Amino acid sequence: MKFVGIIPARYASTRFPAKVLADLNGKTVIQRVYEQVKDCFDDLYIATDDERIADVVKSFGGKVVMTSENCKNGTERCYEACCKENIEADVIINIQGDEPFIQRKQVEALMSCFNDERTDIATLVKPFEAGDGWERLSNPNTPKVVLNEDNFAMYFSRSVIPYLRGIEQEEWLSNHTFYKHLGIYAYRLDVLKKLTSLPQTTLEKMESLEQLRWLEKGFKIKVGITDIETVGIDTPEDLERAKEFAASIGLRWDK
Repeated sequence: MKFVGIIPARYASTRFPAKVLADLNGKTVIQRVYEQVKDCFDDLYIATDDERIADVVKSFGGKVVMTSENCKNGTERCYEACCKENIEADVIINIQGDEPFIQRKQVEALMSCFNDERTDIATLVKPFEAGDGWERLSNPNTPKVVLNEDNFAMYFSRSVIPYLRGIEQEEWLSNHTFYKHLGIYAYRLDVLKKLTSLPQTTLEKMESLEQLRWLEKGFKIKVGITDIETVGIDTPEDLERAKEFAASIGLRWDK
């Protein structure tokens, strides 16, 4: 199968404008992301709506596609990039532009989901650990997902799912494996085209999770499981946390 990676990277961000251009140990965040995954794909593009990002991408030798400021999300930006570049692939993998710690093993876990012919879309989850505690588990900014026995997603929620009846909340993590959703997606190319034309659905609006639209419309989302921790960058504080995380795991990027 032919896999093509696309990294959507927009300039505007409510909590941290231009975050993909922020310095992370001597290189921009977007370059860190690109270099983490550049050897994983048959081809790799960065899709942006801003010339400043495009200039930085060109400076480190990346392929850039200019896309509209009107894209509502990364999924739409990926599809627009596919159309503009006439990309031919079996699967498009959407790499978040603010995830500089993504690992090759995680990309490979996504790719392996398409060995199952039933897979329309793939995504990743990481099991919560017993030491994470109730506060992390119940954080609504960290979506959770429940899986069926074939590792297809049954439902995503900002609430803690499933509910463990008769067990104190402080004991839930030691009585069940809960899965934290990581926002990286892969789509069969024909499926990606269909997703961009779907209207919003009730569950999506209620939870503010676009993947619920896909489930409501009958698409099958295969889930890969990873034990690798990542740190996304949504705020200036997250950037500092990322630097600390790099040091804590002994990561020494070449500058």
